[in-house]
Amino acid sequence: MRHRVLLVDDEPNILSSLKRQLRAYYDVYTADDPEKALVDLKNEKPFSVVISDYRMPQMNGISFLKEVKAYSPETTRMILTGFADLDSAIMAVNDGHVFRFLTKPCEKAVLLENINEAANQYELITSKRILLEQTLKGSVELLTEITSLVNPLASERISRVRRYVKYLAKKKDVKALWRLDIAAMLSQLGLLILPPGTMEAYIAGHELTAEQVQLFEMHPVVAKDLVVKLPRMKTIAEMIAYQLKGFDGSGTPRDGIEGEVIPLGGRILRIALDYDLYLHQYGNQRAAFGKLEEQSQMYDPELLYYLEGMLGVEARYEVKSLTIQELLPGMILYEDVLSDKGAMLLRKSLELDKDKIDRIHMFAHKVGVADPITVLVAE
Repeated sequence: MRHRVLLVDDEPNILSSLKRQLRAYYDVYTADDPEKALVDLKNEKPFSVVISDYRMPQMNGISFLKEVKAYSPETTRMILTGFADLDSAIMAVNDGHVFRFLTKPCEKAVLLENINEAANQYELITSKRILLEQTLKGSVELLTEITSLVNPLASERISRVRRYVKYLAKKKDVKALWRLDIAAMLSQLGLLILPPGTMEAYIAGHELTAEQVQLFEMHPVVAKDLVVKLPRMKTIAEMIAYQLKGFDGSGTPRDGIEGEVIPLGGRILRIALDYDLYLHQYGNQRAAFGKLEEQSQMYDPELLYYLEGMLGVEARYEVKSLTIQELLPGMILYEDVLSDKGAMLLRKSLELDKDKIDRIHMFAHKVGVADPITVLVAE
């Protein structure tokens, strides 16, 4: 892979000279205006290395590289300048977090050596991130599959609740939506401790025994203790731990925390899970929301307001029976997908994506799939 290098200097002649020296080794881009360069950083693919002059009329190199770090923290940053003193070098390292501080004129061999080291630094950082993301993604998928195999009812809830959580999180302007999505995916993991029949009784609204209630109230903490062992998951584990906590301080954990001190993810999970429960029990959106309103003190009032708005969004889905060839990402399975012999292939309530549609096509080719397939389609 040829690394992408961005050169920023207010002198066009210097940019042309540097580009001629480096273009045989890197994909070189230039900008004579740091503010324009910041726009490019937003719109272009990531750069491995950004090299900036120090003294520029629009913005000095340290201020520019601080902005680069905010837009692209993994990019390695360097200064190449004809103005060099100890104070500016110290500022560059401390404030701009630069990897190298080089002075003009800089011999080609020295420049190439430092850029190579900067590119290696970029590779090291990005490879660690990719490895961590792949490990995290695989771990989450594994835990979700285990939940699905052991407790299919919990798995069905996850598919539905993820949509509600995503909607509410967007309304609250949550930036890291992936954290809320993973929290929803793993929120039911602790239900694996429940005795057989407990989840069915809970979903149906039947009264649970004292032992069942105790185990049910423990399930968020059990899930938290499992999830927190994964890298970068402490915040997500806290969301999961508070999914049974009421906005008024009721529920578990019994720690005196209430209101907006409760993690936002926990507040979102609470209202999303309860809405899904009542929707199953009462059979329609208005009755389910009415049940939430009866006990409104247990929910974040802003989330309750947003959920009411979501009902109009959900109502705009239309039930359609489609052939396999007509399936598109974003559609939601309204009924289970079965093989020609009646075997369960995909459960209802799952949102279709390319992988699931490809799986349906594979099943249709190998074992046959009952056609047509009934789905919810956004109008």
